[in-house]
Amino acid sequence: MTKIKRYIIFQCYGCGRYLYTEKTKKTRQCPCGKTVKLKKAKEIGETRKPEEAREAIQKLQEKESEKKGFFKYK
Repeated sequence: MTKIKRYIIFQCYGCGRYLYTEKTKKTRQCPCGKTVKLKKAKEIGETRKPEEAREAIQKLQEKESEKKGFFKYK
């Protein structure tokens, strides 16, 4: 029986960026340079597929940009 991978969506406690990684990992390097310890990170959600995690992060980032007054070009 193969083990189903799970992906956790979390927020970097250095810059606030949304990221994801396999649930079995203990740390993840954020593009801001911070090494995020997943036990300390703010967990947002969990998915079974990396594609679902990417889509969720994209939606979260769009909501954040709307809050800050940014706008999207169409």
